Amino acid sequence: MERTRWIFAGQLGDSFDDGGRMLLVESRAALRRAPLHRAKAHLILSAIRHRAAELGDRVEFHQVEHYRDVVEGRDDLEVVDPTSYAARRLVRSVGATVLPSRGFVTSEADFAEWADARKGRPIMEDFYRWVRGRTGILQDGDAPAGGQWNFDHENRQPPPKRALTLGLPEPWWPEEDDIDRGVRADLDRWQAAGEVTLVGDDGPRRFSATTGEARLALDDFIESRLGDFGPFEDATLTGDWTMAHSLLSAPLNLGLLDPREVIDRVEAEYRAGKAPIGSVEGIVRQLCGWRDWVWHLYWRLGEDYVNSNALAATEPIPRAVLELEASAIEANCLSQTIGGVREHGWAHHIQRLMIIGNWALQRGYDPKQMNEWFIGMFVDGTPWVMPANVVGMSLFADGGIVGTKPYAAGGAYVNRMTDYCGGCRFDPKVRLGPNACPVTAGYWAFLDRVEPQIRGNFRMAQPLAGLRRLSDREQVVDQERRRTAL
Repeated sequence: MERTRWIFAGQLGDSFDDGGRMLLVESRAALRRAPLHRAKAHLILSAIRHRAAELGDRVEFHQVEHYRDVVEGRDDLEVVDPTSYAARRLVRSVGATVLPSRGFVTSEADFAEWADARKGRPIMEDFYRWVRGRTGILQDGDAPAGGQWNFDHENRQPPPKRALTLGLPEPWWPEEDDIDRGVRADLDRWQAAGEVTLVGDDGPRRFSATTGEARLALDDFIESRLGDFGPFEDATLTGDWTMAHSLLSAPLNLGLLDPREVIDRVEAEYRAGKAPIGSVEGIVRQLCGWRDWVWHLYWRLGEDYVNSNALAATEPIPRAVLELEASAIEANCLSQTIGGVREHGWAHHIQRLMIIGNWALQRGYDPKQMNEWFIGMFVDGTPWVMPANVVGMSLFADGGIVGTKPYAAGGAYVNRMTDYCGGCRFDPKVRLGPNACPVTAGYWAFLDRVEPQIRGNFRMAQPLAGLRRLSDREQVVDQERRRTAL
């Protein structure tokens, strides 16, 4: 019997196609599970429909309410293991033949063997070096290219002073077509009927929906931004939402690009003397280090990991954040970042970790709710991506499994790495009074709140010692307890 390859929305590229019959299902119910950013809903539907059009006569394409409307009772289905617990339960419940997962540099079996052999907590840096050693990625024999494994120190430059942008060319953008126009009409109709809850602006589609588009975006990144990616990887400018970032996370997570293809391309630029080692290593680290790492942790830590709450954070996310109402937020750093998410459905990693994540960490927003918000509001948000990034790295809700300390920072960090503070009514140097920075004051109030849980963490010894020396500790804590505006 001829098998039919059932592909999901994270499996839309060539690496999931071995020839033969294909099944692609657009499920309306999947859009109803939680509020979604308009740009994310548009991108997913556009990518699914473009893939169906590309496959032509080889595909069964169904637009239905539920997956089971199509797959229940069939005995011809095979599936590359999908990317969420819910999807894996579904494919097994209908009896599909399950193939090993794809779309990552390392396999689940290889990671399990590596992690099981470790004594104590597996560490991402050790994993990253192991991956490079076994694959030869960015290696000169047994040694790392450029003479060191890590160029993070060189890759933490603040934005250029008094610059409005990095001065780079505008990124390549896809052109919308009839499929996109059909998606927009459907979303308008469903939203008007109350069938879906969409948040954020309906702008032109900015992220790739096909492999062809994704490769053009990759070409553009290599040609115009790769060289500046490393130095300004952590920097932020109000007038430059893309900076030198690749904008490839969404097509990678849709399966339109294989990470090894991106890695090979950027390494070739370094070998040809066309790109600096710091920028290339930064991309390689993100792809075969961090991206593979959070993928494997999703399965290793288990489905219940999202319920972790080591710091007893139970505050609900404020409406202004939930609904991306930047105008209702006073603090310029958070307002600008949430405004960017509203407009694009995307923000770079420092905005996610050190602006939104830091704000949520300081105020004790519920980690499970934050995880769901990140999944719904970002075009590259998936159930496997966010737990380690949000629950672990951003909110330290796992107590130190992913990160070795809470990634909390005061206004000095924001002032150094962004231009947000110059346009804010709060002063990053002030922690008490009417112009007290909510990030600076929030940092100390956070340490006061969680001191019992983190006092045994050696990396927090110095910050906690600083907290104990504060002469106005009680006043700062009381001020932040009373602060209601964002």
